Amino acid sequence: YGPVQTLLRAIFGWESALDYWFPNIRSLWGAIAILALVSYPYVYLLARLAFLEQGICTLEASRSLGCNPWQSFSRVALPLARPAIAAGLALVMMETLNDFGTVQYFGVNTFTTGIYSTWFGFGERQGATQLAAFLMIFVFLLVVLERWSRRQAKFYQSSSPQQNLPRYQLRGLRAIGALAFCLFPFLLGFLVPASYLLYLTVSYAQEVKNNNFFQLASHSLILSFLTAAIALVIGLILVYGQRLSRQPLTSFAVRVTSMGYAIPGSVIAVGVLIPAGNFDNWLAGWWERIWGVNIGLLLSGTIAVLVYAYLVRFLAVAIGSLEGSLGKIKPTLDDAARSLGKTPTQILWQVHT
Repeated sequence: YGPVQTLLRAIFGWESALDYWFPNIRSLWGAIAILALVSYPYVYLLARLAFLEQGICTLEASRSLGCNPWQSFSRVALPLARPAIAAGLALVMMETLNDFGTVQYFGVNTFTTGIYSTWFGFGERQGATQLAAFLMIFVFLLVVLERWSRRQAKFYQSSSPQQNLPRYQLRGLRAIGALAFCLFPFLLGFLVPASYLLYLTVSYAQEVKNNNFFQLASHSLILSFLTAAIALVIGLILVYGQRLSRQPLTSFAVRVTSMGYAIPGSVIAVGVLIPAGNFDNWLAGWWERIWGVNIGLLLSGTIAVLVYAYLVRFLAVAIGSLEGSLGKIKPTLDDAARSLGKTPTQILWQVHT
């Protein structure tokens, strides 16, 4: 029913699916393709930053030892970027496990659809909560397993990344293949859906205007900037605190804080609203008994609760990117700064940032 098959039927005169073969989009492989196309930026952005931060001296040393460009990439550059790539993969994994709309639209039964079915279909809120808790434990074990696999691998940069790396000029079929390979995910993952959404927006411009579009957009922007700023501050405190203490308990707390990304959004909403509502009711009752005034609900339905729910959901993104960047800085740099009389806060702002 989409524009691709409609166009094919119009061009070739096909009348039904019996006249031609087309891959079954609403299937497990179709959902995998869509989730991969929309989630690859998690890995791409962190990996790109990791590669840009690598010093040229390390790669030149590998070339002087007889490595060709591919061997330098696989043996040196890729292991150096592994922490950032692992952080991106963890985000993709949690995003996929949390996704509900895509898998439901494609007719694929997953853990998340089971949580929704248990909750809304059977009315078993406790059972749905248990399934969500099990999902968090599963993601936590996968992340711990990945970190354990590289427990002895520490990669630090000892040279400046500002020097320009040598570029390889591709020609002919290699240039066409590289361009097509890089353009394919951008085209299908962003350009095509964004163009179609823009087309729908223009086609229904009057309806968009009548539905207070700009007011709703301003609210979304305010929430996004506010949540991003708070997530950055909290993530920086957690990651830098983990770097300072180097205790298993601190690392465990950071990992648990990142697990909210794998919880379905509705589960987070209910998990936040119920305690907030209970606290509001208790506070209102206590205030009325003491002062004789009903103050109503202070937290429920406010931007504070909404921002807190967003932080539970997206704090893992800030922690993953910050942890990947700080992990490549040598601890000896902190020791040198302390020997010069710098406090941990001064080291963070004057050295790391």
